[in-house]
Amino acid sequence: MLKRKKLAIIGGGKMGSIIAQGLITHKIVTAKNITITDIDATRLNSLRKSLKTNVSHDNPKAVKESDIIVLAVKPQNMAATLKEISDVVDKSKIVISIAAGITTKFIEEHLGKGIRVIRVMPNTPALVGKGAAAVAAGGGAKASDVKLALAIFNAVGISVEVKEKLMDAVTGLSGSGPAYFFLMIEALIEAGLKTGLSRDLAKKLATQTMLGAACLCIESDKEPAELRAMVTSPHGTTFAGLQVMEKKKIRDIIIATVEAATNRSKELAKGKARV
Repeated sequence: MLKRKKLAIIGGGKMGSIIAQGLITHKIVTAKNITITDIDATRLNSLRKSLKTNVSHDNPKAVKESDIIVLAVKPQNMAATLKEISDVVDKSKIVISIAAGITTKFIEEHLGKGIRVIRVMPNTPALVGKGAAAVAAGGGAKASDVKLALAIFNAVGISVEVKEKLMDAVTGLSGSGPAYFFLMIEALIEAGLKTGLSRDLAKKLATQTMLGAACLCIESDKEPAELRAMVTSPHGTTFAGLQVMEKKKIRDIIIATVEAATNRSKELAKGKARV
């Protein structure tokens, strides 16, 4: 589906480079068929050496020579980027945006009606092939375009198709979600230190425990609440720990966290957010 396609990644930051690395590692697209653009010459030189892709400062040229364009620029830079490439984007190309809060309608208004636009919200665990991405089609996108986008992001984890109205919620949950878990791991490490463990040991146990719990959720046919009950003996150690979490209203805190990130995404979409 993708091996003969030429792909331009506009923005060589973390996520742009992660996507390129995943595609190359999993032999979805060859390095010679990928061009990464960025304003940072040092960054481009590093990517050229590490990934063996083409690199460029010239966004219009890279877009003109490609079949698929991945827009990996910051939301506040999107309008300027779209204006720069608008003359070389036509209906033969597929435009995939991973910018938080930027709607397909916004992109279509800048590039032209009928342009095939796909909006994606990935996350950083894609760096180790464990990403979670949601894909939503714009008005001009074809079913085959959605399949192609899913194939790209399946190369760095899993991807699912959703209605675009759900993308802000996806951003709040899985797009920002890795940071929530990193914070929890930090807290577990600090707790380990406080109770006498070394930092290395606390980190090893905390990260493996979180990984194991996630894998168990994925592989088991039981709901998370059932799995929690399985390890919670009445008045045992787990029970004592969970009692504190419930008292501190950890569930409410997590829900409020996702809602705040979701609302921020909505603000970005409306152009009301300060960046």
